[in-house]
Amino acid sequence: MPAAEVSRPDGEVDAEIEVSFVMPCLDEAETLAGCIQAAQRCIERNGLAAEIIVADNGSTDGSRAVARRLGARVVEAPIRGYGAAIMAGFEAARGRYLVVGDADQSYDFEEAYPMIERLRDGADVCMGSRFKGRIEPGAMPWLHRWIGNPALSLVGRVLFRSKISDFHCGLRALTRETFERLGLRTTGMEFASELVVKATTMGCRVDEVPITLHPDGRSRPSHLRSFRDGWRHLRFLTTLSPRFTLFLPGLVLMALAGGLLLRLYAGPLTIGSATLDIHTMQLAALAVVVGYQAVTIAIAARIFAVSEEIGPPAPWMQRAFVVFTLERGIVVGAILSALGLCLIIGTAWDWYGQGFGPLAPMLTMRPVLLGSVLTALGTQTLMSSFLYSMFGIRRRGRD
Repeated sequence: MPAAEVSRPDGEVDAEIEVSFVMPCLDEAETLAGCIQAAQRCIERNGLAAEIIVADNGSTDGSRAVARRLGARVVEAPIRGYGAAIMAGFEAARGRYLVVGDADQSYDFEEAYPMIERLRDGADVCMGSRFKGRIEPGAMPWLHRWIGNPALSLVGRVLFRSKISDFHCGLRALTRETFERLGLRTTGMEFASELVVKATTMGCRVDEVPITLHPDGRSRPSHLRSFRDGWRHLRFLTTLSPRFTLFLPGLVLMALAGGLLLRLYAGPLTIGSATLDIHTMQLAALAVVVGYQAVTIAIAARIFAVSEEIGPPAPWMQRAFVVFTLERGIVVGAILSALGLCLIIGTAWDWYGQGFGPLAPMLTMRPVLLGSVLTALGTQTLMSSFLYSMFGIRRRGRD
């Protein structure tokens, strides 16, 4: 059974309690008892000094009564959401190690003991892996098993250089110190991804042990919504890594389109039987502007993620604010805009000299296109500098 509770403020580590089992719960009266009993068996068989916490997210089916009857401590999680419930349980926990698992009997809490051993051995986080372990028949829909979860885990491994095979396993463990250091923020299903991403990028030791996924014991449908929650995870992972989704693609697009733009400014380009001229130059101009917008939005997204403590830390960012100041951004933007306007005004002046008569597009469009691109880049630089400066003020206020 759980160790006897002592009167300490929630979240303060109790030397008498080594492990806190945390179960997020929303109307799990059918399966909660089995989960609590599995945790109790883990505690008894391994001689753990532990407590069991049920983080209730607004149940109306008697889940809280079930938990109290079996000796678990019930913590109210008033903010709705998977992540919010887990964090409420973690904050109330008094153990050195925190074990979290779903309350639907899809995971056997007795399998948490190898995770606890990894934490004792120095790991900061230990994930369960359903793919390295066993998935029982009927435990996971075909779409989740062969497409959804593997694809999302692959995205996480590629974007954040993680070695974890199962980003979204519902049974995992971490030290209280790690929980406090990570500064987790998301309240929904994204919490599962945020924990792994932050632990990986902050240099934590993240281990993994094989576990078994069982068919859940509920008669009602799962809270999980395949496409909605899958998209939320994918959106979260990609927005936390704008370097790969926006910044680098934007730079490549700018470089290729910019080179073509400058080449066509000098005159038509013949490749085999095709001749590239002002129409291609117009498309190249558009691509340069789009690429630059991707780069500036990527930087803004990264600054926002760090400022709100959603994404992994970026030590380079504070140094960047010293170099790329608002004033320097204004100067660079003004220079680019001035160069662009000079090209456009020069063309207009030539037109004036011709009495505003018919223009020769093959000649006049070249400086107008290049001037338009430079003006757009300069204006974007000016506006982005003001936005980054606002983020920088907020960031410096937190440092």
